[in-house]
This record gives sequence, structure tokens and C-alpha cells, in this order.
Amino acid sequence: MLNTSLLMAFTTPTTPEWSFKVALIMITCNLFVLAIGKYAIQRPGVGPALPANLPMVFEGFGLPELLAIGSFGHILGAGMILGLGNAGLL
Repeated sequence: MLNTSLLMAFTTPTTPEWSFKVALIMITCNLFVLAIGKYAIQRPGVGPALPANLPMVFEGFGLPELLAIGSFGHILGAGMILGLGNAGLL
């Protein structure tokens, strides 16, 4: 019978350390999703409004759109960082 900690050591992926490259990838992914979301969201501003005035890029966006774009941008960024780290490019 195999020890579970030994098995876990072989299946756990290594994650890259936080660096400027990692931050740049996360920012780029979030900006990419923002650019796509600006044109892909069919009815912006339907839900609750944002509590503060934001820059012109977010004009017409409500709270649901901002949360959706931020969430998808971070999911995409985490996937890119883990994928590039596993490939040895980070």
C-alpha cells in the first residue's frame, strides 16, 4: 500500500513564486477580459449600479458586470499562470 503523502507529492503541481511576470500576466488577462466584456455583454447596466464613479472604461457597467469581468479575468489569469509555470516558462 502506498503512503498517501508520497502519492500526493507526485500529483501536486508546483506553483510559481509571485513576481513581476506573474503580476503582468494577471493584469493582462484582466484587461483582455475587460475589452471583450465591453462588447460582449448585451445589456450592460441592468442590475444594481456601482457605488462609486469609475473611469470611462466602466461607463454603463453595473455591479454584476464588474464582478463577472473581474471573476473571469482572475480565473483566466490563474489558469495562464499555472499553465505557464507548469510548462517552465515562468
